[in-house]
Amino acid sequence: MFFGPLPLSDAEGAILAHSLRLGSIAFKKGRRLSADDLRVLGEAGIAEVIAAKLSDSDIGEDAAATRIAAAVAGGAVQVAAAFTGRVNLFAEAHGLLRLAPPRIDAINEIDESVTIATLPDFAPVEPGQMLATVKIIPFAAPADAVERAERIATDGPPPLAVLPYRPLSVALIQTRLPGVKDSVLDKTVAVTRDRVEAIGGTLIHDSRCPHDEAALAAQIAGAPEADLLLIAGASAITDRRDVLPAAIERAGGVVEHFGMPVDPGNLLLLARREGKPVLGLPGCARSPKLNGFDWVLQRIAAGIPPSRAEVMRMGVGGLLAEIPTRPLPRAGVSTETPRAPRVTALVLAAGRSSRMGPTNKLLAEVNGAPLVARAVDAALASQAATVIVVTGHQGESVARALADRPVTFVHNPAFADGLSSSLRAGLAAVPSESDAVVVCLGDMPRVASAVIDRLIAAYSPLEGRAICIPTTHGKQGNPVLWDRAFFVEMAALSGDAGAKRLIGQHADRLCEVPVDDAGILYDVDTPDLLARFTEATGTGPVSAPDPASAGSSRG
Repeated sequence: MFFGPLPLSDAEGAILAHSLRLGSIAFKKGRRLSADDLRVLGEAGIAEVIAAKLSDSDIGEDAAATRIAAAVAGGAVQVAAAFTGRVNLFAEAHGLLRLAPPRIDAINEIDESVTIATLPDFAPVEPGQMLATVKIIPFAAPADAVERAERIATDGPPPLAVLPYRPLSVALIQTRLPGVKDSVLDKTVAVTRDRVEAIGGTLIHDSRCPHDEAALAAQIAGAPEADLLLIAGASAITDRRDVLPAAIERAGGVVEHFGMPVDPGNLLLLARREGKPVLGLPGCARSPKLNGFDWVLQRIAAGIPPSRAEVMRMGVGGLLAEIPTRPLPRAGVSTETPRAPRVTALVLAAGRSSRMGPTNKLLAEVNGAPLVARAVDAALASQAATVIVVTGHQGESVARALADRPVTFVHNPAFADGLSSSLRAGLAAVPSESDAVVVCLGDMPRVASAVIDRLIAAYSPLEGRAICIPTTHGKQGNPVLWDRAFFVEMAALSGDAGAKRLIGQHADRLCEVPVDDAGILYDVDTPDLLARFTEATGTGPVSAPDPASAGSSRG
């Protein structure tokens, strides 16, 4: 890859290394320079640019990151679309992250252009939580580096996966000494139930008996069958020959290990009876605060119960207690792990098709399905969390045509007032937990789900990318992704022009997202375009149309 100053005569196809602002020119870093761009720069008196130019032995940053992320990702891991050489990986299930650290390290050691950053091995994760990011640091990576990374990642099970928690059934036995109040034992039951249910399990039984070897052994033998047996002693275990371990062995169990290098949680007992794990709980397990018992419980629920040796290796990072020299999180500062953005796709399908005569273009059958179904199906196939369809003109017919699809319908009785009224109706129905909305048009049948995914991947309000618009050959198209911060302004619009008029007012928060897809410029708004699209689609897959032949893009 060449990097440095390039004369305009040699810069077509090169990637701009630094943003350029000169008068009306505003080219952002990372822009691939077209012939039209170079003409504009030349007319502005610019003779050369600092840019990167790829060679045949380079793979562009997005393609490289996508290939490596796909090779690394295992079960229950969602791979997001690439943007600026970054691909984020998210959890698809509640469980534990499992890594192959030596192979992750080996990939990071291949070349300085290739990096993978992850959460720690065995980190408990929630659906939508970010697990890792693959980042290509310059504008490209050497092809041989990408190929080596793929070979390392595929040499065995995927080096990054989520092990979902299983529906664990749990029984709890507590011993008691004279004078112990029931309220103390009741609290232990409540805390244990919360812990078990937090990982998708069920506390199916709890019982109590005197803190005596014979009485506890009988209680163990009579406990109902469960995936895991927990025993909380009235007095802490101090030796392998103490009441709890002795009672487990008397009931036919085997003590595997006593103690763990995790604080709090040192006095945990690991045992087994009739092929099922048994845990003697440390006193800290009566508290909801994180302790070593949580680590062992999570691994059992994920189907990978720790061995004696694995428990003994938990000491690194095992100091969990707050101490004076460890600062607590500052008030008001979020410590939440990054998660996938929650984006709602809003498909506007309320228009009157005024240029189509008596035909409602959205209901026109194209290759066995109504035209509007193409925009809806693209939204459903994307990484958008929910899909809302706004109906208006012939709304009942549109809803019937899409009835078999998992979408939410919102009717706009004021559809005659223009596109803005449909936008307003749709925004009012966006779930409160959504971070952003991607506004799709029902008459744009060639917008691919990959375009929507790329907009979602680009979206990052903290980095100034709060409005994301796709571009091809320097032309802006649809759909457009908007951060929730703009909903009030969008809802205040009037007429038929949609929300694009707001873009100029918020240029500092705009991100143009290049896509190699002319479908973002193509809408069907005349009988001739509908006939041509129907004829082309009926013959099988076709390439995207020439933008010059497309309808006028709106939104």
